[in-house]
Amino acid sequence: MTHDHDLVLRPTEAQTAAALNPPVGRNGGDLVVETLAGLGATTVFGLPGQHALGMFDALRRSSLRYIGLRVENNAGFAADAYGRITGEAAPLLLSTGPGALTSLAALQEAAAASAPVLAISSQIPTAGLGGGRHGYLHELPDQAASFRGVVKSVHTVRTQSQIPSAIEAAWKSALSVPHGPVWVEIPQDVLLAQTRIPVVTGGDAFPEELPPRPELTAVAADLLSKAARPAIIAGGGVVRSDASGKLKQLAEALQAPVVTTPGGKGAFPWTHPLSLQSWIEDRHTTDFLEDADVLLVVGSGLGELSSNYHTFKPRGRVVQIEADLGKLESNHPALGIHADARLALQALLETVEPVEPVGERARPGAAERVREVLAKVAERIAAQELTLEQEVLASVRRALPADSPSFWDMTILAYWAWSAFDAKGPNHMHSAQGAGGLGYGFPAALGAAAADPTRPVLAVSGDGGALYSIAELATARQYDLNVTWLIVDDGGYGILREYMTDAFGEPTATELTRPDYVALAESFGVPGVRTSPQALEADLAKALSTPGPSVVLLPAVLRMFAPTHLS
Repeated sequence: MTHDHDLVLRPTEAQTAAALNPPVGRNGGDLVVETLAGLGATTVFGLPGQHALGMFDALRRSSLRYIGLRVENNAGFAADAYGRITGEAAPLLLSTGPGALTSLAALQEAAAASAPVLAISSQIPTAGLGGGRHGYLHELPDQAASFRGVVKSVHTVRTQSQIPSAIEAAWKSALSVPHGPVWVEIPQDVLLAQTRIPVVTGGDAFPEELPPRPELTAVAADLLSKAARPAIIAGGGVVRSDASGKLKQLAEALQAPVVTTPGGKGAFPWTHPLSLQSWIEDRHTTDFLEDADVLLVVGSGLGELSSNYHTFKPRGRVVQIEADLGKLESNHPALGIHADARLALQALLETVEPVEPVGERARPGAAERVREVLAKVAERIAAQELTLEQEVLASVRRALPADSPSFWDMTILAYWAWSAFDAKGPNHMHSAQGAGGLGYGFPAALGAAAADPTRPVLAVSGDGGALYSIAELATARQYDLNVTWLIVDDGGYGILREYMTDAFGEPTATELTRPDYVALAESFGVPGVRTSPQALEADLAKALSTPGPSVVLLPAVLRMFAPTHLS
């Protein structure tokens, strides 16, 4: 008797012959690139180094496209963005020791934002592993230990036969919800040695799904159906799981207002009558959410930004849908549902009782209450005389095509964008707000342009953050990537200048000597233009409509709107 699980696909005679007689001249690096190609990868990012040369040598024998950046951290940011845009695991090839460690900040951002990055690093020769002090170049007692607290999983290879399985397991880990970065390391001698292992011809690494427990969604649906004042907070999990359409259906069925977190930008239509937009750092929005008798939190851990700096104190019942078990009920007691946002929202849609226009099931006034909150927010901002900042942000929005993605560094204009920028759709606006490191915007935009060359990509940085990634102008030119880089030059670390002035009366260590960014861009062969707030829209639109990389420099001192969590 034969059972389904006993069935094995038998190789053809041609496959058997190819396996018994693999091509000569292959090494362990070939097993790496063959496995990546078999899993469906088409593009890899990285930077070569002495211990990793076996992998990079193998690239020339493969069909994989290589995008080489100038700094490992920037290569990590580019892979992060590629993973966000495509939903695929983005391979990141690195060398040992300093090269590997330089990627840590980028991998922390990928972990915080649940971006699928498959980092593959070399290691010192096998003889040096185990923690002894052998004196190899780049030697660390335990290189993987530096990454265990940052990535989802660590996979160490010691023989060539382990390479395909280790990479396949890492690929599956990166793409299982919640997505995230993973770490594979392979010793130098394993990568360089000739191999007789057959060519890797395929891969089976379908990520595991994370459906909700039905008894929990039944309770959640009952709570939401009976609520008088339901509300929804939509986080980045909605975007990553491609659940924006289901979120809109559920909000309309319940007549529940929706606010998106900075990571959830675009998860709900900006101008929808139920949209509280992204003003989650405003006390008027916080008050509204605290007044909800049932609050549905989808794909958010209600961290610092999403809770208005932990001043949010819900009075009603909280239902939290979260794929990251560590974030579930980590900040507020809730009916916690450990699940992928798309699957959980689908379960709720199948169970909730939709609100009726009239009668006992009617829930009037939701749209009116939303308008009242947004009017209060607008009044608060208007009282602060921040016309320049609002005009600059509006100019960027008008210049940027609606379907173009944007990538924002940690800079004052980005902080404005978290609250006030209409992303025009899910997966269109990305920033470094997960881990909060400088230098994200431009290299991330390069990764997005590599993922989709059919539309222009915008990067936004301050002059301080720009200097973290200025070397990548060479990358943009070398690969002719379609990225326009807007640099807002205020002469220093603008937001830190504000923080220190408010706290201590004057700033320290925030003022910067910086180059002529236009001349510097042109020295790389990248067109540059110096603009003004009045000319910004036209100059930015022209740059975005011109293929290839470009820099737009805006000298301007912008101010941040006053916070509400300190009062």
